[in-house]
Amino acid sequence: MKHTLTALVENEFGVLTRIAGLFSGRGYNIQSLTVAETLDPKVSRMTLVTSGSDPVIEQITKQLNKLVNVIKVQDVTMENPVDRILAIIRVVLNQKTRPEIIKAVGALGAEILDVDSKSCMIEVTGDENRIKSALHLFKPYGILDFVQTGEIALQRGKKT
Repeated sequence: MKHTLTALVENEFGVLTRIAGLFSGRGYNIQSLTVAETLDPKVSRMTLVTSGSDPVIEQITKQLNKLVNVIKVQDVTMENPVDRILAIIRVVLNQKTRPEIIKAVGALGAEILDVDSKSCMIEVTGDENRIKSALHLFKPYGILDFVQTGEIALQRGKKT
């Protein structure tokens, strides 16, 4: 089962390496990892997405909490978090498809970031299913390039 873990960590050199090392040393895979400073420049928030049974995830959480520089780790999977991924999709564009693509972008609530004579870049933000839907929608037009961020997540109604 996919799990989303959030961790508050001290914003210091080597913290990311130690956390990645914990995962690789025990044979766990990180499917997605996003890290950024919080409002406090001394603290960063990490969002890690990994897979495993509940006991495995509980063990990972305990091991992460034991690491120096880790302030707090939570598995927010079952807490219905607000989670988002940012994707940028470069799609083939021509006179015939231009109106259709603009309509599709509007229907998705996406945004056109850049347009040239042969393509356009589209920004889509949402959960994993929304990104997959966008890729499915734009595939017939021809996807030239695609990039996405890792997942970020916060618990609903709680300060973490």
